[in-house]
Amino acid sequence: MKILLPVDGSKSALNAAKYVGKLAKDLRSKCTVTIISVHDDIGLGHVKQFVSNSVIDDYLREISEKDLKGAQKALDAAGVKHNMVIKRGNVAGEILALANKEKFDLIVMGSKGRSGILDALMGSVAQKVSNSAKQAVLLVK
Repeated sequence: MKILLPVDGSKSALNAAKYVGKLAKDLRSKCTVTIISVHDDIGLGHVKQFVSNSVIDDYLREISEKDLKGAQKALDAAGVKHNMVIKRGNVAGEILALANKEKFDLIVMGSKGRSGILDALMGSVAQKVSNSAKQAVLLVK
């Protein structure tokens, strides 16, 4: 079973990582887990005129690596092998694109990320992914 685990550093994402660790152990079958961190750079548009793209890439990579640490630790503690992907762009779109391209069987993600007020205005990433995914989506609180 191929599992995609989107993370954003939130408590809900960490709970999803712990759940994937338990799920992979309980299945006792070969599971491959890919952790993905995506950051939307649209909010950095005003900065692009003053800062080079490489500086923005480094900044977003640093944030992504920080977001991935908790999930990595949870999966390591469960003894689940995993790999990581860092993307930049529309968060839900990048998650769905990877899920389809790599033919994942299951997407497990936190039901609520860090964006709080934005969720009320624009709809959450979890809602967009669960509404548009071809795969099964498991949302974890």
